Amino acid sequence: MSLAVGDRAPDFELRDTGGDSHALPAPREAPATVLVWTCNHCPYALAWHERIQAVARDFSEHGVVFLQVNSNDAGRYPVDSPDAMRARVQAGEFASPYLHDETQAVARAYGALKTPDVFVFDADLRLAYRGAPDADYEDEALGAAWLRGALDAVLAGRSPDPAETDPVGCGVKWRE
Repeated sequence: MSLAVGDRAPDFELRDTGGDSHALPAPREAPATVLVWTCNHCPYALAWHERIQAVARDFSEHGVVFLQVNSNDAGRYPVDSPDAMRARVQAGEFASPYLHDETQAVARAYGALKTPDVFVFDADLRLAYRGAPDADYEDEALGAAWLRGALDAVLAGRSPDPAETDPVGCGVKWRE
């Protein structure tokens, strides 16, 4: 399954690296919600990491809820284990909660394919944008332009353009 633009975000509850539980805000509780599938080892996720954190910091002052999710199989990829995730959070590398999707049920419900895979929802938790943070993981100057543009549009009550791009990155590491 994969969400299409206009679909409502499936509910979930996941724990962050400190053990705190996180879920989607209630409809209209936040002007926008962003979910980013990411991980600790993918060179694409690492290349876009700082740009994504900058967006999380910049839009937090607008009340945007920002959650980052790691659904990779930590048994096959120990660098994506909860302990490794916790080490990065403790080092100050994340501007929002970093959640562990141990069962991979949330990734499957959303149709997350890559790391990174960005989902932007409006205040009604309807998918407004899905795809890559910007056009080129190697060009830091792009500053996550697609993600920023999607959030600017949602906050202004408009539909993002583009509303979809192809997520670019490493495939989610599914359990065998």
